[in-house]
Amino acid sequence: MPANIAHYFSQHFRDGRRSLHRHYTGDAWRDVTIDEIRHEAQRWQAAFRREGLKPGERVALCARNGVAWVAIDQAALGLGLVVVPLYADDNADNIAWCAVNAEARLFIADNRRMADALAALAGTYALPRVIVLRPDADDDPQAAQRFLPVDGPGFECHELAPETLATICFTSGTSGRPKGVMLSHANIVANVEQCRATGMGRADDLFLSILPLSHMFERTGGYYLPLALGARVAYARGIAQIADDLVSQQPTAMFAVPRIFEKFHAKLQEALAASPMKKRLFDACATRGYRVASGQGNPIDRLAVPLLRKLVATPILAKLGGRMRLAVVGGAAFDAEIARAFIGLGLTVLQGYGMTEASPVISVNLSDDNVPESVGPPLPGVEVKLGDGGELLAKGGNVMLGYWRNEEATRATLTSDGWLRTGDIAEIRDRHIFIRGRAKDIMVMSNGEKLSPQDAELAILHDPAFEQVMLVGEGKPYPILLAVSKETDETALARRANDLLKGFPRWVRVRRVIAASAPWTVENGLLTPTLKLKRPLVLAHFKQAIDAAYAAPPPRDGA
Repeated sequence: MPANIAHYFSQHFRDGRRSLHRHYTGDAWRDVTIDEIRHEAQRWQAAFRREGLKPGERVALCARNGVAWVAIDQAALGLGLVVVPLYADDNADNIAWCAVNAEARLFIADNRRMADALAALAGTYALPRVIVLRPDADDDPQAAQRFLPVDGPGFECHELAPETLATICFTSGTSGRPKGVMLSHANIVANVEQCRATGMGRADDLFLSILPLSHMFERTGGYYLPLALGARVAYARGIAQIADDLVSQQPTAMFAVPRIFEKFHAKLQEALAASPMKKRLFDACATRGYRVASGQGNPIDRLAVPLLRKLVATPILAKLGGRMRLAVVGGAAFDAEIARAFIGLGLTVLQGYGMTEASPVISVNLSDDNVPESVGPPLPGVEVKLGDGGELLAKGGNVMLGYWRNEEATRATLTSDGWLRTGDIAEIRDRHIFIRGRAKDIMVMSNGEKLSPQDAELAILHDPAFEQVMLVGEGKPYPILLAVSKETDETALARRANDLLKGFPRWVRVRRVIAASAPWTVENGLLTPTLKLKRPLVLAHFKQAIDAAYAAPPPRDGA
């Protein structure tokens, strides 16, 4: 295995005219050759050396996905610098705090607007020099093209000790300031090789990169893994253009968060509702197709599925480009019913599990061993076990060095013998891991009953009337549901939610709904850049309404 992640890049130099990356350049898609990226990486390396950056010093990179991200990352890694990836959609204060906390020597900003937002915080944070990738004008003194030399000597890929720090990745920060996860070259290489050993990626794949590269799920799975395999990557233009990019690029594989497929499935169900016949055909295709895919199909299923998929699945999967063979879903809980539907249509959807602290993948389902209710078996080379209270523990070469300048948090998360405390409650059956909730997010009601709110929230989201939901009720006699919905009848919303909670214990019923039409977003501070709920902030946002709801006479049970 390579000691420097940049070896995955340099191994392709002998075939420099080959294109492994493509991006949209304003009016058209363009393939970019290895030689072209190498040239840009050499320019960045020359600039880093000119600035006096030494191995181990940090470079903050806050930019949207694209070839420039790859060139900068490879240039820094090759020289033994430490990359600090930051979310381009995050707020300026958080971005600045992370860069200063990491003691970055240089800050590379995506655009002029971001640079100006950082400049406005100069009185609060002592930021390093800022370089702008996409300035508004060519004469911008902070423009990258003015910062970079015309050329640079050959690409350097230093031989490094395996434990050499490669990156500091700040966690989402669902409560409080984020922590900087320290990952070594060996950590990340181990995870790339562990993922490669599953056979989930192939050299002839075209990946569509849709998650931010600042997220380790995309960085390891959608960038380093394809680079190791020699597979191609197309960088999507953005969330708003994903549907068009899927059709035009026709990818064969991608890494995605559940929300992508949940929205696609919801729109599909909405369209099918207008035609009972189409709905019956879809349900038959999904149900029979899943039985065949899971090896449980009867002779009638095996005869019917090819025709059903031709009639039903082909036009649906065409909206994903028509060539998609694999989607790996992670980052949040994924509804097993939706997974089974796509598998039934003929698309292999594999739910995985991990965390930044594990570089990030710990487990993933396999094409020939896919249990959608689970997050799969551990990767080759990763050990798992259950600790106190059923907490999932993981161990392997992919587990982090620790948290940057935070020994207390490191001791709380890593045991003395190297096990990573995930904070998730789990079951392990037939090597498959089933996540049952967050250890710290268990809601304890005033009657002593306990509830994992995420399980109930996932069930409620089956109803398209609910766009976003969050259950509250710690220390209270019954749960209240906070919901983003276009519907305004809160009593009706409560009934709809409870229809979906019938499989839960009787006391897990929504007694009130507090509905809002404005979505919870990264921009309004209620979601992290990885689209996780900032539960304490959502709770604070609705505090007055929640207090008023619990102060009012309790509604009839189940209302």
